[in-house]
Parts: sequence; structure tokens; C-alpha cells
Amino acid sequence: MLNKDPNHHHTYDAQGRITCCSQEEKIYTKASARQLMVKHPAVDEAGVYEHDHEHSHDEKSGMSPYLLAGISFVLLLVGILFDSYFKPAFFEGGFRLAWYIVAYLPVGLPVMREAWEAMLKKKFFTEFSLMILATVGAFAIGEYPEGVAVMLFYAIGELVQTAAVNRSKRSIQALLDVRPDTVNVLRNGSIEEVKAETVAIGETIQVKVGEKIGLDGELLSETASFNTAALTGESNPDTKQKGDTVLAGMINLQSVAEIKVNTIYTDSKLSKILQMVQDATSRKSKTQQFISRFAEIYTPIVVGLALLVCLVPYFVVDDYVFRDWLYRSLIFLVISCPCALVISIPLGYFGGIGAASKNGILFKGSTFLDVMATILVIVMDKTGTLTKGVFEVQKVVAVDVREGDLVKYTAALETKSTHPVGTAIIQFAKGAEKGIDVKDVEEIVGHGLKGNVDGKEILAGNVKLMQKFGIEYDPELENTPFTVIVVAFNKKYVGYFLIADEIKEDAKQAIENLHKLNIRTVMLSGDKQAVVTEVAKQLNIDEAYGDLLPENKVQKVEALKKQDLKLAFVGDGVNDAPVVAFADAGIAMGGLGSDATIETADIVIQNDQPTKIYTAINIGKQTRRIVWQNIGFAFGVKVVVLILGAGGLATMWEAVFADVGVALLAILNAVRIQKMKF
Repeated sequence: MLNKDPNHHHTYDAQGRITCCSQEEKIYTKASARQLMVKHPAVDEAGVYEHDHEHSHDEKSGMSPYLLAGISFVLLLVGILFDSYFKPAFFEGGFRLAWYIVAYLPVGLPVMREAWEAMLKKKFFTEFSLMILATVGAFAIGEYPEGVAVMLFYAIGELVQTAAVNRSKRSIQALLDVRPDTVNVLRNGSIEEVKAETVAIGETIQVKVGEKIGLDGELLSETASFNTAALTGESNPDTKQKGDTVLAGMINLQSVAEIKVNTIYTDSKLSKILQMVQDATSRKSKTQQFISRFAEIYTPIVVGLALLVCLVPYFVVDDYVFRDWLYRSLIFLVISCPCALVISIPLGYFGGIGAASKNGILFKGSTFLDVMATILVIVMDKTGTLTKGVFEVQKVVAVDVREGDLVKYTAALETKSTHPVGTAIIQFAKGAEKGIDVKDVEEIVGHGLKGNVDGKEILAGNVKLMQKFGIEYDPELENTPFTVIVVAFNKKYVGYFLIADEIKEDAKQAIENLHKLNIRTVMLSGDKQAVVTEVAKQLNIDEAYGDLLPENKVQKVEALKKQDLKLAFVGDGVNDAPVVAFADAGIAMGGLGSDATIETADIVIQNDQPTKIYTAINIGKQTRRIVWQNIGFAFGVKVVVLILGAGGLATMWEAVFADVGVALLAILNAVRIQKMKF
């Protein structure tokens, strides 16, 4: 079943994943990003809690909220001093009431405006209306200082919340400034500075030392070094060679680099990252959605309970005094304000998304933080996820010849082939093959190559090639699961090259980390079973399956999901997209990953490190722990003070400090994730 989000024009599937978006939304600018980022993370689709902290109520009147809170605080303090210590004759009756009204208005009027705007939208029970009821009630029974204090400390709490929200945004907002608006493009033999969106595919741009690349493209310079932190979260220099792909957001570290543009401004990898961040900050977890719905029901209930606290005792208490029971009901209203929950919970998820982005991990919504916290099985593709996806010579064994001769003559022969295995040998030779005479090369299909190299007849291929020409070789070579290129000089076996897809440096550590969390590891691959088994053995993976087509991978994941286990799949290729979409959480290796897999995935790992899978799970678990700590703490304190207030054992002052204190502690706990090391 598909659902439309009216605010963002996306189509979501049953798991809340974006399945398509309008063409207009693909055009993403810094301005629109910033406009979205100022929205408070607590805003939900139904508008349960709409409050723009970046443009807070007081800023609408053109005055600083800090100044207004300061005015209110000074007037309240002076009023309390007059009441309790100096007791001047003029400070009584109408003048005293007027003084406290003036103290109340700087912080009260903005809240009244918010309450009125909410009522126009038929939202009558909000935290704003609760605050107004409580404070106006306090004035009605003559508790003027307490009425001002309730609103003042509520306003101070709002300012602290604003600061906390802004702090949580910083790591995400930093992404919005990593792509320059202008680039230097080479046109008609000269360099022109133009807007990046005006540059066409095929044009050449120039990037000076210290500048950021504005558009994706192909490096034309012989070599260049870049800082890729904006894309991967890692600041280690990445050296690129002529013909390599470079991406918008990378910072040039060495000399002037020339780049041939191959992607328009709005389709760059960085633009897609920014779009992911935009979507992530607006999509809510089930916990957030529950709290929003709960607040809609909770607020009118507590108003009703407050009325009962005030009126029911009239029928059951002998010495009933209306003023006393009204005071208790007002305390009930103050402490029942749900702002600690409404603010701190989305702020916790927002902080989790920010912490992940700093670590090069993009969550496409806070719901996937919750999902990753409950994952019990990690299913991984082999090539590109646990291995580098590039053939490399792992071992050279020379028999009765110098290793240098074996390498250079075999590499010279392989220059006449386009097979990836041959390319690996040429790269391993590092130019040693240059200048060697090669002729009469014959490619024997399914076997290898035969040719005359520097006067020698050389055979290079699999064991079938040796068998074909009746050449004896080491029989152990038939048992290796990896690719072996066996070589013969003048019909005599002289050694072999062991070629394999190299395992990533941190792959073993990644599996160890997952096992520490009691997470079951499964590897799926289209590679032959012998290779898959060997890689799994080296990495200590629990289960490994090879010789799989994309549909076979889906079947394996279906079988695991039937065991009622929360499952995440990690992949990077186009063929991984179907199974990524099918898993509870789909994780794409984004650095080298295909666009199809990245679009389908729920989480994108920018730097291709398998250890980031553990980091993503850890961030999800920490975020979830903080959120539930806040829920438990807020409810616990509120229930205790509500009971004390209804029983006449707590004053309005205690209610104010309990409410504000709970909110501030919950907020501080929520932003704690930003300082954690993952």
C-alpha cells in the first residue's frame, strides 16, 4: 500500500521508504535546504506540535526573546523583593496587579499568540493553552508572582530547547555548505567564474588548491589529492589518477586540478546526500508518531482531570475551599505540560541522525534508527561489501626462474588481453613489461593465452591450459578456491599467480564487532561457493552461500525473515537493489555503490567500511536508549508531582521547577549523543 506525504510530494511504501518523487523535488538548493532545516524536529505530519524554534514567537514581534525574558525576570524579581522584604506602601492593590501583569506580558503574549494560531487550526488543547490556563488561573486567585514565574520559566525552557535544537543541527547543517555555488569553467580559452548550475556536461572546470569541487566529473590532470570528509566522514587524503571519478564536495589539496564535468549540478552525488538528509529530518519514527498521537489525547485528558481535582472535592470534602482546590488544579496543569516529551524525543532522534552523518552514515529517517537497534541478523553481499571488488595479485610463486622474469614476461603477454585477471597482473608488474617484444599471441577460449615473448613461447592461463599442452604442474593448484594463472616457459611449468578479490582491511573487525552484539552474520554472493566459503572462513562469518542469482538472494532473505528475526541487508551493486528493499533495513555501501542500490536503501554508508555497520547499529541502540530514558524519566517525575500537587503537598513553585527541570534534563540527555564517540 502506498501513502502520499502531502508536504513533501513523495510516495512511501508500507515501510515508509520513498519510492518516487516529483521532478521539482529533485532540484535541491542550499536555500531550500536551509528553509527545511529551520523547522523544528518535533513537527509531525498532522501538525500535532508546530513550533518553529528558529523563528520563535518573540522574533515575530522583532524583539529578542532573550531580552523579553530578561525584562520579565527583572520585573518579577523586583516584585518578589517588594512583596517579601521592602514592602513599600505603593506596592499593593491595583498597582501590584499592574506590576505583575507588565512582568507577565513579555513572555505571556507570545504564548497567547501561539495558542490563538493553534485554535484557528482547531487545536484547542496544546501546551500553550495549558500554560495560559495555569497562569491566568494563578492571577485569578491572587498568586501573581507564581503566575509570572510559570510563564517565565516556560519561556526560559523554550530558549534552552532552541539552543539544544540548533546544537543538534550543526553537524547536518554543515553539509549544506560543502558544495560551492560557483565554479571556474574553461570557456573559449579563458577561465570564467559562473554559477555551478549553468555548467553543461562535457565542460571543463578548474579547481584551485583549497577549493571545493562544485560538480561531479572525471579528473583530467595526471594526479590530484582530495579531502573527502564531506562525503565519507573521513578526512584522510584520497589520491586520484587521470580518468578517475571525483565528486562535488571534495577539497583539492595539492595543485590546480582540471575536471571534465559528467553530471549536472542537481544530479551530483552530494545533491543526493543533501536530499537524503532533507528527507531524514522530516520522517518520523514509530516512537515519535506515538508520542505525537499520545499528546493529542493526553492534553485534553489532563485538562479534564484538573477540573475534577478542582470540583469533585466539593462533594466529598467537608471544609471545601474553592481557592485551595483551584490552586491544586493549576499545579496539576503546570506539571502535566507534555513539552519535555514533545521536544526531547524528536531531539534525541535528530541527534542520532546528526551523530551518524558525522560518522559518514546517512539514515533516511529516524524510524531506521529504531530498526537498527533491534537487528539480530546482518546479511551481506561479498563483492564490494566485504571485499574491494577489484582483482589483485595476492601471491606469486616462481619455480626454477627469477620471480622478476616470471612477472614481466607474463605481464607482457597479458597486455594483449582485456581480461580483468590480465589487468591485475599488469598492474602488479608496475611497468616492468614495457619494451618487451610480444608477437603471435593466441587467445585459447576458456583456457588462457599463448604467445611469443622475447623469443620464449609462453603459456599463461588456468590448469586446463597446462593439461591441454601436456605440461606437468603442482597438483595442489586444483584445490585452491581462488583464481590461479599458471605459467609455462617453452613447455615447462615455471610458477603461478594467485589472484583474488582482496578482503577489506576492516572486514574481520566488522564481523567480530557484530558477534560481540550477538548478531548472526550471513554472506550471500554470486561468486562460486568455494571462494565464498574461503572468505567466510577467513572472516569467521556464521553462514555463507555462493552461486546465487539476485532472485536467489531474495529467497535466502525470505527464508531468514520467516524465522521472525529483524534483518538488515548490506550491498553495493545494482543486483543487490531488490534484496536491499526487501530487508527490514537496507544498507548501501555508498562510496562505490550503484545509484539504484543507494536510492533503494534506508541507510547509506559513505566510505564503504564494513565496520560502519556496527557503528550504525550502535548509534541506533544509543538513540533508542536515550529516547526511552527520557520517556521513563519524564513520566515518572510528572506522576509523582501530579499526585503531590493534587494532595496539596506541592506548591506552584515546585510544579514550575519540576516541569522545567524535567524538560531541561531530558533535553540535555537527548543532545548527549552528539558528544559520544562511535
